[in-house]
Amino acid sequence: MAKVSRFSNLNLRFDAVAEQHGILQKSLRDFFIKHTDVRFVGYTLDELKKEQDERLSELDKASSLTILASIEASLRIDYLQRCEDRRKDSVSIRMREIYKNKADRAKIEDDILEVWKQEAALKAIAERAKAAFKYRHWLAHGRYLVPKLGRSYDFEYLVALASEITSRFCL
Repeated sequence: MAKVSRFSNLNLRFDAVAEQHGILQKSLRDFFIKHTDVRFVGYTLDELKKEQDERLSELDKASSLTILASIEASLRIDYLQRCEDRRKDSVSIRMREIYKNKADRAKIEDDILEVWKQEAALKAIAERAKAAFKYRHWLAHGRYLVPKLGRSYDFEYLVALASEITSRFCL
């Protein structure tokens, strides 16, 4: 198989996303501690706390979207590398079968994670990842419907999931 990857090398690693999230979270907290911004004149401490909580919640959602994009990039890079390297393991063989039909248009949930679900030891992680991508779709498409996700998601959960995926799935 000819070399198919055209990686930009601009994808973010989940640990870099986590570090950025921590910096922004601390900055927001510091901003509200000082509460010198004119827009907060006349706010009570409870109102300031509510405003801070809302901003931190939005940061959590934005960082969650970025970490899920990072997970997708890791899985897609792994998929393409397995197809290029022609490894003999069962995962790589099944991924090359997908590549024959879909090339780089393989779907994360329907194709790539389905291959990982067939590995008994990794089935639970793959299922958690598929469920998390439903959260990503909800975030990315404007959050206009009440989500039916089966659980709540936060940034810390997604960082742990990203760590597990990259350590157990990716080359």
